[in-house]
Amino acid sequence: MDKNITSRDGTPLAYESAGRGSTIVLVSGAMSTGATVAPLAAPLSERFRVVVYDRRGRGASGDTPPYAVEREVEDLAALIEAVGGEAALYGVSSGGALALRAAAGGLPVRQVAVYETPYAMSGEHLEERARYTERLTAALAEGRRGDAVELFLRLTGLGEAVIQGARQSSMWAGMESMAQSLAHDDAVMGDGGVPRELLSSIGVPVLSIAGDASPAWMREAARAIAESVPRGTYRTLGGQTHMVEPDVLAPVLAEFFRA
Repeated sequence: MDKNITSRDGTPLAYESAGRGSTIVLVSGAMSTGATVAPLAAPLSERFRVVVYDRRGRGASGDTPPYAVEREVEDLAALIEAVGGEAALYGVSSGGALALRAAAGGLPVRQVAVYETPYAMSGEHLEERARYTERLTAALAEGRRGDAVELFLRLTGLGEAVIQGARQSSMWAGMESMAQSLAHDDAVMGDGGVPRELLSSIGVPVLSIAGDASPAWMREAARAIAESVPRGTYRTLGGQTHMVEPDVLAPVLAEFFRA
């Protein structure tokens, strides 16, 4: 990241941009940084000015306590102001929930696209999310960063053998360094359910996308978002999972953002 701004509460935020044209800000999900969405920025920058940034608590950005979701919305407000005063937003996974909150909060956002924002679609899933929140909060309070990462990986559906293999990998130290930000994403997701009242207040066009190879509940959640906003559209991408391929997603986003 080659540029820095300061958010309203004094937190430094790192970002970079590429391309020319109307601005799109890419919002990453849990356990990720701006670098994670950079492969998507490359094809989009052929037609747009694309901005990627490190959300607070990760990468080269700071993390001023105490955390509140409103601070992350203020981060986006400061970033949008710095890059021209208006932008479209794309958010992946829990980053989609943040993008939707920003649009509902009245930021100068012209369009929002989200990919597989993982809202719970059943009572059982909501209970699982509540247990995750409780255990994550305890693990982070006790400094058990590795356990916090394990909790998140289990929530995503990874098996124990894969998780224990990850613990032995060279990537684990980096994952543990970002463990505290898991609480940020958990807060952004609220109670885990679809926030229909909040979504109903969004006045700009919203494109909600899912991969047709992802679990059915992911597609249901994406459809629920589109149905809850006044100007929502739902779309699936053939053969895609939660780890969507940038070259498949980019043309769909470009078509939406050109409109």
